[in-house]
Amino acid sequence: MSARQQSGAAATGAGTETPHRVLVLGAGYAGLSAAVQLAARTRKRGDLQVTLVNAQQRFTERMRLHLTATGQRTAELDIPELLAGTGARFERGWVTAVDADARTVRVDDARTLPYDTLVYALGGAADTAAVPGADSHAYTLNSPQDAEALAARLDRLGRSGGGTVVVAGAGLTGVESAAEIAERHPHLDVVLLGRDEPGATLRPRARAHLRAALDRHGVRVRTGAAVVKVRPGAVELAGGETVDADAVLWTGGTRVPPLAAAAGLTVDARGRIVTGPALRSVSHPEVYAVGDAAAVRQGHGVLHGTCQGGMPTGVHAALSVLRTRDGKQPKPFRFGYYHTPVSLGRHDAVVQFTRPDGRPRRLCLTGRLATWYKETVTAAPWPAFGRMTRMPASGAFWPRGGRFTRNADRNRDQRRDRSRAAR
Repeated sequence: MSARQQSGAAATGAGTETPHRVLVLGAGYAGLSAAVQLAARTRKRGDLQVTLVNAQQRFTERMRLHLTATGQRTAELDIPELLAGTGARFERGWVTAVDADARTVRVDDARTLPYDTLVYALGGAADTAAVPGADSHAYTLNSPQDAEALAARLDRLGRSGGGTVVVAGAGLTGVESAAEIAERHPHLDVVLLGRDEPGATLRPRARAHLRAALDRHGVRVRTGAAVVKVRPGAVELAGGETVDADAVLWTGGTRVPPLAAAAGLTVDARGRIVTGPALRSVSHPEVYAVGDAAAVRQGHGVLHGTCQGGMPTGVHAALSVLRTRDGKQPKPFRFGYYHTPVSLGRHDAVVQFTRPDGRPRRLCLTGRLATWYKETVTAAPWPAFGRMTRMPASGAFWPRGGRFTRNADRNRDQRRDRSRAAR
Protein backbone atom coordinates (compact mmCIF):
# COMPACT_ATOMS: atom_id res chain seq x y z
CA MET A 1 0.00 0.00 0.00
CA SER A 2 1.39 3.44 -0.98
CA ALA A 3 1.88 6.28 1.47
CA ARG A 4 -1.11 8.09 -0.01
CA GLN A 5 -3.32 4.99 0.23
CA GLN A 6 -2.24 4.47 3.83
CA SER A 7 -3.18 8.06 4.57
CA GLY A 8 -6.53 7.51 2.91
CA ALA A 9 -7.15 4.56 5.21
CA ALA A 10 -6.17 6.73 8.16
CA ALA A 11 -8.53 9.47 6.97
CA THR A 12 -11.47 7.13 7.27
CA GLY A 13 -10.32 5.72 10.57
CA ALA A 14 -9.60 2.27 9.17
CA GLY A 15 -6.97 0.29 11.05
CA THR A 16 -5.59 3.18 13.10
CA GLU A 17 -5.02 3.40 16.84
CA THR A 18 -3.07 6.65 17.09
CA PRO A 19 -4.85 9.99 16.74
CA HIS A 20 -5.14 11.46 13.27
CA ARG A 21 -2.77 14.44 13.16
CA VAL A 22 -4.29 17.64 11.79
CA LEU A 23 -1.87 20.53 11.36
CA VAL A 24 -3.25 24.03 10.83
CA LEU A 25 -0.77 26.56 9.45
CA GLY A 26 -1.60 30.16 10.24
CA ALA A 27 -3.81 31.66 12.95
CA GLY A 28 -5.52 34.42 11.04
CA TYR A 29 -9.30 34.65 10.76
CA ALA A 30 -9.55 31.53 8.57
CA GLY A 31 -6.90 29.35 10.23
CA LEU A 32 -8.10 30.05 13.76
CA SER A 33 -11.68 29.28 12.71
CA ALA A 34 -10.54 25.89 11.38
CA ALA A 35 -8.49 25.05 14.48
CA VAL A 36 -11.21 26.05 16.92
CA GLN A 37 -13.88 24.12 15.03
CA LEU A 38 -11.78 20.96 14.79
CA ALA A 39 -10.75 21.03 18.42
CA ALA A 40 -14.16 21.95 19.82
CA ARG A 41 -15.98 19.29 17.82
CA THR A 42 -13.56 16.48 18.69
CA ARG A 43 -12.39 17.23 22.24
CA LYS A 44 -14.34 14.24 23.59
CA ARG A 45 -13.55 11.88 20.71
CA GLY A 46 -9.81 11.50 21.20
CA ASP A 47 -9.21 10.37 17.63
CA LEU A 48 -7.86 13.72 16.34
CA GLN A 49 -4.80 15.67 17.40
CA VAL A 50 -5.11 19.31 16.35
CA THR A 51 -1.99 21.50 16.27
CA LEU A 52 -2.07 25.18 15.31
CA VAL A 53 1.17 26.77 14.09
CA ASN A 54 1.60 30.54 14.02
CA ALA A 55 4.53 32.93 14.04
CA GLN A 56 3.10 34.93 16.94
CA GLN A 57 1.22 34.08 20.09
CA ARG A 58 -0.93 37.18 19.79
CA PHE A 59 -3.87 37.13 17.39
CA THR A 60 -3.53 39.82 14.75
CA GLU A 61 -6.71 41.78 14.10
CA ARG A 62 -5.85 42.70 10.54
CA MET A 63 -8.95 44.87 10.29
CA ARG A 64 -7.51 47.09 13.03
CA LEU A 65 -3.91 47.43 11.83
CA HIS A 66 -4.56 50.91 10.46
CA LEU A 67 -5.35 51.88 14.07
CA THR A 68 -2.05 50.44 15.27
CA ALA A 69 -0.30 52.36 12.49
CA THR A 70 -1.61 55.63 13.94
CA GLY A 71 -0.55 54.85 17.51
CA GLN A 72 -3.92 53.66 18.81
CA ARG A 73 -4.09 50.81 21.30
CA THR A 74 -5.86 47.58 20.38
CA ALA A 75 -6.67 44.55 22.49
CA GLU A 76 -4.07 41.93 23.43
CA LEU A 77 -5.66 38.69 22.22
CA ASP A 78 -3.79 35.54 23.26
CA ILE A 79 -4.21 32.48 21.01
CA PRO A 80 -3.15 29.80 23.56
CA GLU A 81 -5.59 31.33 26.05
CA LEU A 82 -8.41 30.98 23.53
CA LEU A 83 -7.48 27.35 22.82
CA ALA A 84 -7.25 26.41 26.51
CA GLY A 85 -9.55 23.51 27.25
CA THR A 86 -10.22 22.64 23.62
CA GLY A 87 -7.46 20.03 23.38
CA ALA A 88 -5.73 21.85 20.53
CA ARG A 89 -1.98 22.41 20.80
CA PHE A 90 -0.31 25.70 19.89
CA GLU A 91 3.14 25.75 18.31
CA ARG A 92 4.80 29.11 17.90
CA GLY A 93 7.06 29.23 14.86
CA TRP A 94 7.58 30.65 11.38
CA VAL A 95 6.82 28.08 8.68
CA THR A 96 9.76 27.78 6.29
CA ALA A 97 8.90 24.71 4.19
CA VAL A 98 6.19 22.16 3.46
CA ASP A 99 7.09 18.67 2.24
CA ALA A 100 3.87 17.42 0.68
CA ASP A 101 5.30 13.97 -0.10
CA ALA A 102 6.69 13.31 3.38
CA ARG A 103 3.75 15.20 4.94
CA THR A 104 5.89 17.32 7.18
CA VAL A 105 6.25 21.03 7.89
CA ARG A 106 9.50 22.73 8.85
CA VAL A 107 9.51 25.74 11.16
CA ASP A 108 12.27 28.28 11.63
CA ASP A 109 13.96 26.67 14.63
CA ALA A 110 14.54 23.44 12.67
CA ARG A 111 11.56 21.63 14.15
CA THR A 112 9.78 19.20 11.85
CA LEU A 113 6.06 18.71 12.40
CA PRO A 114 4.35 15.69 10.78
CA TYR A 115 0.73 15.65 9.68
CA ASP A 116 -1.91 13.36 8.27
CA THR A 117 -4.12 16.26 7.20
CA LEU A 118 -2.93 19.79 6.59
CA VAL A 119 -5.07 22.95 6.74
CA TYR A 120 -3.08 25.63 4.93
CA ALA A 121 -4.02 29.13 6.06
CA LEU A 122 -0.87 31.17 5.46
CA GLY A 123 -2.61 34.21 4.03
CA GLY A 124 -1.53 37.13 1.93
CA ALA A 125 0.58 40.22 2.51
CA ALA A 126 1.15 43.51 0.72
CA ASP A 127 2.85 42.85 -2.60
CA THR A 128 5.94 45.02 -2.15
CA ALA A 129 7.78 42.91 -4.72
CA ALA A 130 5.62 44.27 -7.54
CA VAL A 131 7.37 47.66 -7.73
CA PRO A 132 11.11 48.35 -7.36
CA GLY A 133 12.00 49.90 -4.03
CA ALA A 134 8.70 49.20 -2.28
CA ASP A 135 10.17 46.36 -0.26
CA SER A 136 13.04 48.53 0.97
CA HIS A 137 11.49 51.98 1.31
CA ALA A 138 7.76 51.52 2.00
CA TYR A 139 5.86 50.63 5.16
CA THR A 140 3.15 47.96 5.19
CA LEU A 141 0.33 46.71 7.40
CA ASN A 142 1.44 43.09 7.17
CA SER A 143 1.85 42.67 10.93
CA PRO A 144 1.50 44.60 14.19
CA GLN A 145 5.25 45.17 14.14
CA ASP A 146 5.06 46.70 10.66
CA ALA A 147 2.16 48.92 11.72
CA GLU A 148 4.02 50.00 14.87
CA ALA A 149 7.05 50.94 12.75
CA LEU A 150 4.84 53.25 10.68
CA ALA A 151 3.32 54.72 13.84
CA ALA A 152 6.79 55.57 15.13
CA ARG A 153 7.67 57.23 11.82
CA LEU A 154 4.49 59.32 11.85
CA ASP A 155 5.23 60.46 15.39
CA ARG A 156 8.75 61.49 14.40
CA LEU A 157 7.36 63.49 11.48
CA GLY A 158 4.97 65.21 13.86
CA ARG A 159 7.75 66.17 16.25
CA SER A 160 9.82 67.53 13.37
CA GLY A 161 7.06 69.84 12.19
CA GLY A 162 5.20 67.77 9.58
CA GLY A 163 5.74 66.09 6.25
CA THR A 164 4.08 64.22 3.40
CA VAL A 165 2.73 60.70 3.72
CA VAL A 166 1.94 58.85 0.51
CA VAL A 167 -0.54 55.98 0.67
CA ALA A 168 0.06 53.89 -2.45
CA GLY A 169 -3.09 52.01 -3.42
CA ALA A 170 -6.63 53.41 -3.42
CA GLY A 171 -8.38 50.18 -2.47
CA LEU A 172 -10.31 49.91 0.77
CA THR A 173 -7.19 49.37 2.91
CA GLY A 174 -5.63 52.45 1.38
CA VAL A 175 -8.77 54.52 1.94
CA GLU A 176 -9.12 53.46 5.58
CA SER A 177 -5.44 54.08 6.25
CA ALA A 178 -5.37 57.50 4.58
CA ALA A 179 -8.45 58.66 6.51
CA GLU A 180 -7.07 57.37 9.81
CA ILE A 181 -3.64 58.96 9.33
CA ALA A 182 -5.13 62.30 8.29
CA GLU A 183 -7.54 62.37 11.23
CA ARG A 184 -4.94 61.31 13.79
CA HIS A 185 -2.16 63.52 12.37
CA PRO A 186 -3.81 66.63 10.90
CA HIS A 187 -0.40 68.34 10.61
CA LEU A 188 0.70 65.80 7.97
CA ASP A 189 -0.02 66.10 4.27
CA VAL A 190 -1.63 62.79 3.25
CA VAL A 191 -1.69 61.84 -0.45
CA LEU A 192 -3.71 58.84 -1.66
CA LEU A 193 -2.44 57.49 -4.99
CA GLY A 194 -4.26 54.90 -7.07
CA ARG A 195 -5.19 53.88 -10.58
CA ASP A 196 -8.91 53.91 -9.79
CA GLU A 197 -11.17 56.28 -7.93
CA PRO A 198 -11.46 55.47 -4.19
CA GLY A 199 -14.59 53.43 -3.57
CA ALA A 200 -14.88 52.54 -7.27
CA THR A 201 -16.92 49.41 -6.49
CA LEU A 202 -19.51 51.34 -4.42
CA ARG A 203 -22.73 52.88 -5.66
CA PRO A 204 -22.69 56.65 -6.32
CA ARG A 205 -24.16 57.72 -2.95
CA ALA A 206 -21.72 55.64 -0.93
CA ARG A 207 -18.82 56.65 -3.17
CA ALA A 208 -19.69 60.34 -2.83
CA HIS A 209 -19.82 60.04 0.96
CA LEU A 210 -16.43 58.34 1.00
CA ARG A 211 -14.87 61.03 -1.19
CA ALA A 212 -16.42 63.81 0.92
CA ALA A 213 -14.94 62.25 4.06
CA LEU A 214 -11.47 62.13 2.50
CA ASP A 215 -11.82 65.77 1.44
CA ARG A 216 -12.93 66.73 4.95
CA HIS A 217 -9.83 65.04 6.41
CA GLY A 218 -7.64 66.92 3.94
CA VAL A 219 -6.52 63.82 2.04
CA ARG A 220 -5.27 64.70 -1.44
CA VAL A 221 -6.51 62.06 -3.89
CA ARG A 222 -4.69 61.31 -7.14
CA THR A 223 -6.43 58.90 -9.50
CA GLY A 224 -4.91 57.38 -12.62
CA ALA A 225 -1.60 57.31 -10.73
CA ALA A 226 0.51 54.17 -11.10
CA VAL A 227 3.57 54.02 -8.86
CA VAL A 228 6.49 52.48 -10.76
CA LYS A 229 9.26 52.99 -8.21
CA VAL A 230 9.69 53.86 -4.55
CA ARG A 231 12.81 55.82 -3.62
CA PRO A 232 14.00 57.23 -0.30
CA GLY A 233 11.96 60.39 0.03
CA ALA A 234 9.80 60.01 -3.09
CA VAL A 235 7.75 57.80 -5.39
CA GLU A 236 7.93 57.79 -9.17
CA LEU A 237 4.77 57.58 -11.25
CA ALA A 238 4.27 56.22 -14.73
CA GLY A 239 4.98 59.07 -17.09
CA GLY A 240 7.96 60.31 -15.11
CA GLU A 241 6.34 62.46 -12.42
CA THR A 242 7.89 62.33 -8.93
CA VAL A 243 5.89 62.80 -5.72
CA ASP A 244 7.89 63.72 -2.61
CA ALA A 245 7.19 61.49 0.39
CA ASP A 246 8.56 61.47 3.93
CA ALA A 247 6.81 58.13 4.45
CA VAL A 248 5.18 55.68 2.03
CA LEU A 249 2.52 53.16 3.05
CA TRP A 250 2.16 50.37 0.48
CA THR A 251 -1.37 48.96 0.18
CA GLY A 252 -1.44 48.09 -3.53
CA GLY A 253 -2.02 44.40 -4.23
CA THR A 254 -1.35 41.25 -2.23
CA ARG A 255 0.87 38.21 -2.54
CA VAL A 256 1.00 34.84 -0.78
CA PRO A 257 4.08 32.94 0.44
CA PRO A 258 5.69 30.70 -2.21
CA LEU A 259 5.62 27.69 0.13
CA ALA A 260 2.65 25.97 -1.50
CA ALA A 261 4.09 26.21 -5.00
CA ALA A 262 7.50 25.04 -3.74
CA ALA A 263 5.82 22.03 -2.15
CA GLY A 264 4.40 20.97 -5.51
CA LEU A 265 0.76 21.82 -4.81
CA THR A 266 -1.30 23.11 -7.71
CA VAL A 267 -1.54 26.89 -7.41
CA ASP A 268 -3.00 29.69 -9.51
CA ALA A 269 -1.13 32.61 -11.08
CA ARG A 270 -1.05 34.38 -7.71
CA GLY A 271 0.36 31.37 -5.85
CA ARG A 272 -2.90 30.45 -4.10
CA ILE A 273 -3.74 26.77 -3.68
CA VAL A 274 -6.40 25.68 -6.17
CA THR A 275 -9.18 23.89 -4.31
CA GLY A 276 -12.09 21.66 -5.17
CA PRO A 277 -15.66 22.10 -3.90
CA ALA A 278 -14.82 20.89 -0.36
CA LEU A 279 -11.76 23.22 -0.13
CA ARG A 280 -9.32 20.34 -0.68
CA SER A 281 -6.27 20.85 -2.86
CA VAL A 282 -6.96 19.51 -6.35
CA SER A 283 -3.50 17.90 -6.41
CA HIS A 284 -3.12 16.80 -2.76
CA PRO A 285 -6.48 15.85 -1.20
CA GLU A 286 -4.94 15.59 2.27
CA VAL A 287 -4.36 19.36 2.11
CA TYR A 288 -7.15 21.88 2.67
CA ALA A 289 -6.64 25.55 1.84
CA VAL A 290 -8.60 28.42 3.39
CA GLY A 291 -8.73 32.20 3.48
CA ASP A 292 -6.35 34.28 1.37
CA ALA A 293 -4.17 31.21 0.75
CA ALA A 294 -6.85 29.50 -1.34
CA ALA A 295 -8.24 30.03 -4.83
CA VAL A 296 -11.83 29.14 -3.95
CA ARG A 297 -14.10 29.21 -6.99
CA GLN A 298 -17.79 29.96 -6.61
CA GLY A 299 -20.49 30.52 -9.18
CA HIS A 300 -19.74 34.25 -9.08
CA GLY A 301 -15.96 33.85 -9.41
CA VAL A 302 -12.93 33.25 -7.20
CA LEU A 303 -13.33 34.57 -3.65
CA HIS A 304 -11.31 37.64 -2.81
CA GLY A 305 -9.63 37.89 0.56
CA THR A 306 -11.94 39.25 3.25
CA CYS A 307 -12.75 38.30 6.80
CA GLN A 308 -16.39 37.76 5.84
CA GLY A 309 -15.35 34.95 3.49
CA GLY A 310 -12.22 33.78 5.32
CA MET A 311 -13.86 32.58 8.52
CA PRO A 312 -16.50 30.50 6.68
CA THR A 313 -13.78 28.77 4.65
CA GLY A 314 -12.01 27.82 7.88
CA VAL A 315 -15.18 26.43 9.43
CA HIS A 316 -16.12 24.55 6.28
CA ALA A 317 -12.66 23.02 5.93
CA ALA A 318 -12.93 21.74 9.51
CA LEU A 319 -16.32 20.20 8.77
CA SER A 320 -14.93 18.62 5.59
CA VAL A 321 -12.02 17.10 7.52
CA LEU A 322 -14.43 15.59 10.05
CA ARG A 323 -16.85 14.26 7.44
CA THR A 324 -13.96 12.63 5.58
CA ARG A 325 -12.64 11.20 8.84
CA ASP A 326 -16.08 9.68 9.49
CA GLY A 327 -16.22 8.14 6.03
CA LYS A 328 -18.74 10.67 4.67
CA GLN A 329 -18.63 12.78 1.54
CA PRO A 330 -17.69 16.41 2.25
CA LYS A 331 -20.22 18.99 1.15
CA PRO A 332 -19.34 21.69 -1.39
CA PHE A 333 -18.51 25.11 0.01
CA ARG A 334 -20.89 27.94 -0.84
CA PHE A 335 -20.58 31.59 0.11
CA GLY A 336 -22.10 34.89 -0.97
CA TYR A 337 -20.90 38.38 -0.07
CA TYR A 338 -23.24 40.63 1.88
CA HIS A 339 -21.50 43.94 2.67
CA THR A 340 -18.48 46.20 2.19
CA PRO A 341 -17.85 48.26 5.34
CA VAL A 342 -15.24 51.04 5.18
CA SER A 343 -14.08 53.14 8.13
CA LEU A 344 -13.32 56.82 7.43
CA GLY A 345 -11.64 57.73 10.69
CA ARG A 346 -13.06 57.09 14.16
CA HIS A 347 -16.32 58.99 13.67
CA ASP A 348 -17.39 58.22 10.13
CA ALA A 349 -17.83 55.23 7.85
CA VAL A 350 -19.74 53.90 4.88
CA VAL A 351 -21.30 50.46 4.54
CA GLN A 352 -22.28 49.26 1.07
CA PHE A 353 -24.55 46.23 1.11
CA THR A 354 -23.98 43.84 -1.77
CA ARG A 355 -25.49 40.99 -3.70
CA PRO A 356 -23.91 37.57 -3.16
CA ASP A 357 -21.69 38.06 -6.22
CA GLY A 358 -20.30 41.30 -4.78
CA ARG A 359 -22.25 43.75 -6.91
CA PRO A 360 -23.52 46.69 -4.84
CA ARG A 361 -27.16 46.94 -3.83
CA ARG A 362 -28.98 50.25 -3.52
CA LEU A 363 -28.85 50.13 0.28
CA CYS A 364 -25.94 51.74 2.08
CA LEU A 365 -25.26 53.25 5.50
CA THR A 366 -23.25 56.39 6.18
CA GLY A 367 -22.20 58.47 9.14
CA ARG A 368 -22.84 57.50 12.75
CA LEU A 369 -24.91 54.39 12.01
CA ALA A 370 -22.28 53.13 9.57
CA THR A 371 -19.56 53.81 12.17
CA TRP A 372 -21.41 51.65 14.71
CA TYR A 373 -21.97 48.92 12.13
CA LYS A 374 -18.34 48.89 11.01
CA GLU A 375 -17.04 48.74 14.58
CA THR A 376 -19.45 45.92 15.42
CA VAL A 377 -18.20 43.93 12.42
CA THR A 378 -14.55 44.60 13.23
CA ALA A 379 -14.97 43.54 16.85
CA ALA A 380 -17.02 40.42 16.07
CA PRO A 381 -14.41 37.73 15.17
CA TRP A 382 -12.74 37.25 18.57
CA PRO A 383 -16.01 36.80 20.52
CA ALA A 384 -17.14 34.48 17.69
CA PHE A 385 -14.04 32.31 18.25
CA GLY A 386 -14.89 32.15 21.95
CA ARG A 387 -18.46 31.09 21.21
CA MET A 388 -17.21 28.41 18.83
CA THR A 389 -15.05 26.86 21.55
CA ARG A 390 -18.21 26.38 23.64
CA MET A 391 -20.80 25.95 20.88
CA PRO A 392 -19.10 24.84 17.65
CA ALA A 393 -22.35 24.93 15.69
CA SER A 394 -22.54 28.71 16.20
CA GLY A 395 -19.82 29.15 13.59
CA ALA A 396 -21.59 27.25 10.84
CA PHE A 397 -23.95 30.04 9.76
CA TRP A 398 -23.09 32.36 6.89
CA PRO A 399 -24.77 33.51 3.64
CA ARG A 400 -24.55 30.65 1.13
CA GLY A 401 -25.15 32.85 -1.88
CA GLY A 402 -28.43 31.38 -3.11
CA ARG A 403 -28.66 31.00 -6.87
CA PHE A 404 -25.25 32.63 -7.31
CA THR A 405 -23.50 29.58 -5.83
CA ARG A 406 -26.02 26.77 -6.09
CA ASN A 407 -24.61 25.53 -9.37
CA ALA A 408 -21.15 26.93 -10.05
CA ASP A 409 -20.69 25.08 -13.33
CA ARG A 410 -24.01 26.29 -14.70
CA ASN A 411 -23.30 29.89 -13.68
CA ARG A 412 -19.89 29.79 -15.35
CA ASP A 413 -21.48 28.44 -18.53
CA GLN A 414 -24.10 31.20 -18.47
CA ARG A 415 -21.46 33.91 -18.03
CA ARG A 416 -19.44 32.44 -20.90
CA ASP A 417 -22.52 32.34 -23.14
CA ARG A 418 -23.38 35.98 -22.30
CA SER A 419 -19.82 37.02 -23.04
CA ARG A 420 -19.88 35.26 -26.41
CA ALA A 421 -23.24 36.81 -27.27
CA ALA A 422 -21.91 40.28 -26.39
CA ARG A 423 -19.02 39.79 -28.82
